[in-house]
Amino acid sequence: MSLESHLRTLVGDSHVITDSDLKASYETDWTRRFSGNARLVVRPARTAEVAAVVKACTSEGVPIVPQGGNTGLVGGSVPRGGEVVLSLRRLVELSPVDTMAAQVTAAAGVSIATVQEAAREAGLMYGVDLASRDSATVGGTVATNAGGLRVLRYGATRAQVVGVEAVFANGDVVQRMTGLTKDNTGYDLAGLLTGSEGTLAVITRARLKLWNPPVARATALLGLDSIADAISLLERLRTLSSLDALEAFFDDGMQLVCDHTGMSPPFPGSFGCYLLVECAGRNDPTEELATLLDDSPEVRAAAFARQRPEREALWRYREAHTESISAAGVPHKLDVTLPLARMVEFEASVRGAVAAAASPGDDVRAILFGHLGDGNLHVNVLGPADDDERADDAVLRLVASLGGSISAEHGIGVAKAPWLHLTRSPADIAAMLAIKAALDPQGIMNPGAIFSLT
Repeated sequence: MSLESHLRTLVGDSHVITDSDLKASYETDWTRRFSGNARLVVRPARTAEVAAVVKACTSEGVPIVPQGGNTGLVGGSVPRGGEVVLSLRRLVELSPVDTMAAQVTAAAGVSIATVQEAAREAGLMYGVDLASRDSATVGGTVATNAGGLRVLRYGATRAQVVGVEAVFANGDVVQRMTGLTKDNTGYDLAGLLTGSEGTLAVITRARLKLWNPPVARATALLGLDSIADAISLLERLRTLSSLDALEAFFDDGMQLVCDHTGMSPPFPGSFGCYLLVECAGRNDPTEELATLLDDSPEVRAAAFARQRPEREALWRYREAHTESISAAGVPHKLDVTLPLARMVEFEASVRGAVAAAASPGDDVRAILFGHLGDGNLHVNVLGPADDDERADDAVLRLVASLGGSISAEHGIGVAKAPWLHLTRSPADIAAMLAIKAALDPQGIMNPGAIFSLT
């Protein structure tokens, strides 16, 4: 029996996709920069089916690319050539919220928005929030240790994961889902698999920590002269116990957003840097935020909002960056972290580094935005061909020279695998490869992600 026929017996004929038109949406990532040809797409609905599919592929030596909502930005969840795409979108079981433990168990295909809504209905909240919340999935965000808009207060996905269920390359299922606060019984498999990008196992379920939600929120959009002023203001904003999010973007990004969305600029004039600040707490944080900003000479313009529609309108200037940039071309997305002490130097240098890496006459530009509160900037380079990596090299080497990380929250994927050595030592990489070899001796789990095949 062929592998295709075997998989059809496991998941049903309609859930093994071989038609090229139907496969297309699984073969290209969200940026449109990375794509490949899948041998086929298989869509199991339960953990037992995932285990059977993985075991069948392993027995045939056929590589697997696990895929959630396919909202990744570094090519880590699309095929490179001939792999089986294992789509987890049909794993959508969501257990009732455990209000006593403040936890919920969600299957890999459940969207982040669905988790958020379930938590909200139970009087709780999920600490991870992303602009792609409607399509990003639990499995994908755990596999990449996704960050998002609230890392400053709640941490990245790893800080929310209290248990995982996963399928290893041999088809074995590991399950650590007790949700115990204290469980000091050996290796932390949930911690190991979180951020492993499907290279060690296929995550099928996760048990997630929930939080008590704030009662009131206050949002401010600020116009500043420079990122140096933003860093200066950041030092004082971090004294607020209610600080929930701190996002930065720049005039070129603001213009792009307004042109794409048709929104009017928030202020009569333009500014070198914009900060979106949100505070939240059991008590209304508006007064303490307004008082701090009134006493801050860096603030040149400010717009405040307390009610949800007005707050969402201010957030739109930040959240529309990704779609606006993609509407302008296929971007090279370079998600990086810098020490805050080196952020000004990086911002002053990165556009010049991108321009210097281009050929004379090339129309190349870098649009920056990101989570300033935790030192994470998204560098979006427009202009280079998909396979022209000169700008990538220049940006990532600049990041490494300033003591930063080449990946903050999107993962390494295939996009950054050639530069892993810039921020991980040979000993680090050797240790990771040893773990990979132990859990996936045939190397069939998402080959090319994290570790370059060349």
